[in-house]
Amino acid sequence: MEHTMSRPPYPPFTEKTAIQKVQAAEDAWNTRDPDRIALAYTQDSTWRNRDEHFQGREAIVAFLKRKWDRELNYRLRKELWAFRGNRIAVRFVYEWHDHAGQWWRSHGNELWQFNPEGLMERREASINDLRIEFSERTLKAD
Repeated sequence: MEHTMSRPPYPPFTEKTAIQKVQAAEDAWNTRDPDRIALAYTQDSTWRNRDEHFQGREAIVAFLKRKWDRELNYRLRKELWAFRGNRIAVRFVYEWHDHAGQWWRSHGNELWQFNPEGLMERREASINDLRIEFSERTLKAD
């Protein structure tokens, strides 16, 4: 996996640069490319995602591969909630379906902490899932 030394914009964040960081994350996650996404994190980035805790880019890639093997036709939207210094808080919603065809809307919050080079060194995500009907989807592919 390629090693990335920095990822602008850099902290401390302004409202404009925090929004840019959030949009870049949304765009990357919607590619569903774990190797590309992992480059936005430090080599030893720590994650809490629901009840999983892990560390490092290799673990991030493995997690994302498992995620998208289960969450099909995933579509995500992120929104800046707050920022200060090297931290950003985000609200998000995403929709997907499982292998049985059941659609889901998942929503929650993320807390991000960045190093001076703009790489995320810590991510904590709290997520809730809601069963929805196909007709209730709001995040359709562009």
